[in-house]
Amino acid sequence: MFRSVRHMIYDLIEWRSQILSGTLPQDELKELKKKVTAKIDYGNRILDLDLVVRDEDGNILDPEQSSTISLFRAHEIASKQVEERLQEEKSQKQNIDINRQAKFAATPSFALFVNLKNVVCKIGEDAEVLMSLYDPLESKFISENYLVRWSSCGLPKDIDRLHNLRAVFTDLGSKDLKREKISFVCQIVRVGRMELRDNNTRKLTSGLRRPFGVAGTSWV
Repeated sequence: MFRSVRHMIYDLIEWRSQILSGTLPQDELKELKKKVTAKIDYGNRILDLDLVVRDEDGNILDPEQSSTISLFRAHEIASKQVEERLQEEKSQKQNIDINRQAKFAATPSFALFVNLKNVVCKIGEDAEVLMSLYDPLESKFISENYLVRWSSCGLPKDIDRLHNLRAVFTDLGSKDLKREKISFVCQIVRVGRMELRDNNTRKLTSGLRRPFGVAGTSWV
């Protein structure tokens, strides 16, 4: 609603400048005034403000100079015009949504490219970094995991892949683009001892996978 009202105010400011310029012919000036009053009445309607009753030239009717019947008929005409404008705006929005869905349906698949630069997380042991796409509304993952093994030194286990940790999530169809929200989730699994503070060599274990952390970002 804020954006709609902002656009209407910008239009009114521009039209007001044209009216005050005094350069418009009488017929164009009359049509522009009608457009201004129609825009004001439409804005009042979507903001649930009072409906202003006007004459054919867009001037506000004076209740002291107009009869009750003429005011009632003018109110009916003004209400009908505003409702027609609302239906027109709704129809245009529906057409835009239909065209957007048809465009998505005509495209077979999409892909998401991910480039991992660094893992800024103090783990203390080797870890596995798993990245995937998640639908928070359906509470399920919608892609496979991209796995990167991270060493305790803060570098990839496969040093040859340094600065080359890239993945592409493919086969994202139109159904995925219609989802209200998609999250990119990064899970960190620590691989090593049961407890980080366990320094007793007799109890020392290795190779155990323990959840360590998670991060995510969403887009609509």
